[in-house]
Amino acid sequence: MSTASGRRKFLRHSAAMFGALGIPMASWSRYLNGVSPDASSGLSPAQMPATGPMMISTWDHGLLANAAGFLACERGGSALDMVEAAAQFVESDAQGRSVGLGGLPDRDGHVTLDACVMNHNGEAGSVCFVQNVLHPLSLARKVMEETPHVILAGAGAEKFAREIGMPETPLLTEEARAAWEEWCESAQYRPIINIENHDTIGILALDSKGQIAGGCTTSGLAYKMHGRVGDSPIIGAGLFVDGEVGAATATGLGEAVLRTVGSFLVVELMRQGKSPQQACEEAVHRIMRRQQTSDLQVGYCALSTNGTMGAHAIHDGFTTAQSRNGQHELFHASFG
Repeated sequence: MSTASGRRKFLRHSAAMFGALGIPMASWSRYLNGVSPDASSGLSPAQMPATGPMMISTWDHGLLANAAGFLACERGGSALDMVEAAAQFVESDAQGRSVGLGGLPDRDGHVTLDACVMNHNGEAGSVCFVQNVLHPLSLARKVMEETPHVILAGAGAEKFAREIGMPETPLLTEEARAAWEEWCESAQYRPIINIENHDTIGILALDSKGQIAGGCTTSGLAYKMHGRVGDSPIIGAGLFVDGEVGAATATGLGEAVLRTVGSFLVVELMRQGKSPQQACEEAVHRIMRRQQTSDLQVGYCALSTNGTMGAHAIHDGFTTAQSRNGQHELFHASFG
């Protein structure tokens, strides 16, 4: 596919998604003019100018997620509002196979969701092993803001969702069901590096007031054991935010991130003076020194409160969407 035809396809899908969310064309079309869907390996995140609100999100779908986040910012939203708007965009996209609607199910055919949020004050909310909730990250935010708890799980989280007016929403699409039925013929569990059967979206945002926030949302490993919870809803593993230093988020095989409390490690290294890029590299190298990584991928991205960014992964192929000054660009992360 040519670059021009690829971009046209990208813009058509973008328009459909923004329209489905009720966002007027006059709003989203202006932002999409600044979106570059072709990954670049040029200017590193740490070298980019630190001005204005900014976002960094994992993987290609982060481009449109960031655009939705900037729309929320334009409407007066905080960093956390930017994160939530970005997550809702991806959670609603039935074409995606790793987050929310259309996500691939567990081995029993159930789509189960994990999500968390954290703000600049260190407040956090999380939900895990949740079914039939369209926007699990929004539910995690409600846990943070409206309950005395940090984590709600399973049926309890679903009950809370109904209590606050979130409708029950079936998430298994016909396409995802067909993929699961095909998988059932062999029932072999083999995660594939950089393929969306084991992915998430992690989102970090810095607003015009200098406040930082982050969030993760995922359908988790495709064809996982029923009840499995990954790193995404675990504060310190899939996400960590420190309002004095910065924030980090992880993607890839959650078990490897959980064993090293990776996102907390990245932020703590930043507190000790490392740049976001250096901190992401060290966190990845710790996994590589301690675990067999030939068949697993983990990537980290980080954003400091002064606006510098970083991203690094075990293997090639990890992309991050980086947004500032009205421009949304896709970068290949460094690796190894």
